[in-house]
Amino acid sequence: MAAGKGTRMKSARPKVLHRLAGRSLLQHVLDAVAGVGDAASRHTVVITGHGADEVEAACAGQGLHFARQMPQLGTGHAVQQAVPALKATHETTLVLNGDVPLIRATTAQALAQAAAGGALALLTIELPNPFGYGRILRDGAGAVRAIVEQKDATEAQRAIREVYTGMMAAPTALLSRWVMALQAENAQKEYYLTDVVALAVAEGVPVVAVAAPDETEVLGVNSPHQLADLERRHQQRVANALMDAGVRLADPARLDVRGTLTCGADVEIDVGCVFEGTVHLADGVRVGAHCVLRDARVEAGAVIHPFTHIEGAEVGPGALVGPYARLRPGAVLGAEVHIGNFVEVKNSTLAAGAKANHLAYLGDATVGARVNYGAGSITANYDGANKHRTVIGDDVHVGSNCVLVAPVTLGAGATIGGGSTVSKDAPAGQLTVARARQATIPGWTRPKKAPKG
Repeated sequence: MAAGKGTRMKSARPKVLHRLAGRSLLQHVLDAVAGVGDAASRHTVVITGHGADEVEAACAGQGLHFARQMPQLGTGHAVQQAVPALKATHETTLVLNGDVPLIRATTAQALAQAAAGGALALLTIELPNPFGYGRILRDGAGAVRAIVEQKDATEAQRAIREVYTGMMAAPTALLSRWVMALQAENAQKEYYLTDVVALAVAEGVPVVAVAAPDETEVLGVNSPHQLADLERRHQQRVANALMDAGVRLADPARLDVRGTLTCGADVEIDVGCVFEGTVHLADGVRVGAHCVLRDARVEAGAVIHPFTHIEGAEVGPGALVGPYARLRPGAVLGAEVHIGNFVEVKNSTLAAGAKANHLAYLGDATVGARVNYGAGSITANYDGANKHRTVIGDDVHVGSNCVLVAPVTLGAGATIGGGSTVSKDAPAGQLTVARARQATIPGWTRPKKAPKG
């Protein structure tokens, strides 16, 4: 169910599209669903309403089916809209909430299995503060008899701590029939999905409660405060898993993984680091404080110094990068490459042992082994319309403050004198200097400011 507006979010964005750990709330739920059953038998229906076009576009291309709830008249009304899209051949229907993002696939699977024998299964949990949740009502023998919503509960019922999480599973044929029989006989004049419990009890269908393993899995998002709380809970989960695998985190509370991070042995990560997309850190990698890595691969023994940004790049074994360096998409560093402070590399390969230690730019370049690239030097790779490539051979030494105007090739072993602007190929093994002759002007004086009147 993903039809709600999310008024308390105070945002024009549909609630289920707010992001947690780099993915929308809804995508987290869809990812969990992907781990339930097998792909061949799974039939996923997303119920949209507020911002339906935007929500459907955000999760397009995943083989989903959509049903629209217009207007939004309660959870039961939402499932009513999905009934035509439910396949009768599917024995069990699992109902999840698009704003409850941290449900695990194992929990959703257990809920579905509990209903497979012909029961109505409810995911429940005991909360110290159950405000806002529907309470589970049991008879003297402990059997579930009904769910009462917070708004309709008596004072005695509101004291009950066992609550319904909003997620259930039931035989498809029974659930379809029950939701179509719902009545809006409550204070809100809405169709409550929770009323199917009383219908199941009346028919003698078993109603079973499946306890959620922990509170984090069932907490929903209705405000920016709740979103921030779940972000931290999720990041703590990730941090615990990394530490269980042997990763050394300087402070687990100051880590943000907004995608997938995999690590080899003896990896160390300092505080304030952000990992986005798919990132792999091989054995012995060290990442300094406040680095941002997105869709990157860092090979064994490399060191990423603080405040470095890496996106769409590969860092070779034993390389040193940063501090304050930036590797942009297409940057590929070989073994033992050094990229120092305030160096930017884009769509360039650097072979083993190459060095650009400070204040430099390499864009659209092929850099050979053991090259030394001087401070303040740049590749002028863009002519205003097209990008051009610079090729720097092995063992080239580029002095400080040089401009290499692409397309240009520097032959192996060439030396480029500091301050040169090179627009023609430089021959291998020779010194190339391309700069204006120094001159001193006798008698020249600096201009002086006119006296103030």
